[in-house]
Amino acid sequence: MEEVEGIDVVACERCPKLVESRSRIVNGVGPADAALLFVGEGPGAKEDSQGEPFVGRSGGVLDDALLEAGLDRGDVRIANCVRCRPPDNRDPTTEELGNCRGYLEHEIDTVDPELLITLGKVPAEHLLERDVAVTAEAGTVVDAEIAGQRRRVLVCVHPAATLYDRSQADTFTDAIAKAAEYTDEESGQSRLGGF
Repeated sequence: MEEVEGIDVVACERCPKLVESRSRIVNGVGPADAALLFVGEGPGAKEDSQGEPFVGRSGGVLDDALLEAGLDRGDVRIANCVRCRPPDNRDPTTEELGNCRGYLEHEIDTVDPELLITLGKVPAEHLLERDVAVTAEAGTVVDAEIAGQRRRVLVCVHPAATLYDRSQADTFTDAIAKAAEYTDEESGQSRLGGF
């Protein structure tokens, strides 16, 4: 059984292991017309518990980087490739990513952001449909066809990477600062004209 209300998935049983391990479906949060759409891989324990993406320690790192770049969490949209917590916080399988892809594409099409920001290897490879050396490519903006439409995608390391490897902190904050350049928080006007 699947049910969608707007861009929120309210019922889905496509992935039996994820249905078993989740306590709820974790939909994206933030404005439905945000200029920036951040995409992680999937909810962890805190996200599953609270029903919101990136609310754990890595969410705090993301919030801090957004503020440093002149953005508030409420200015951007934050979503995940899969909306249900994988057991033991493992990476989602290829099949699970595929099962949830239509929901993510629908969200991307509805929000129609100026820039997608992939947080980590899984979302980068899933959306770009190729191998991605995330650390080497962090801060790079590439054009990609997603759901039949050209999109600009900024590759970024996962905020959790900064918790385990402090050398990733500058790489992460620099990429978030670059993402912030694509929107003018004062007027909401895009700065993509110079891209």
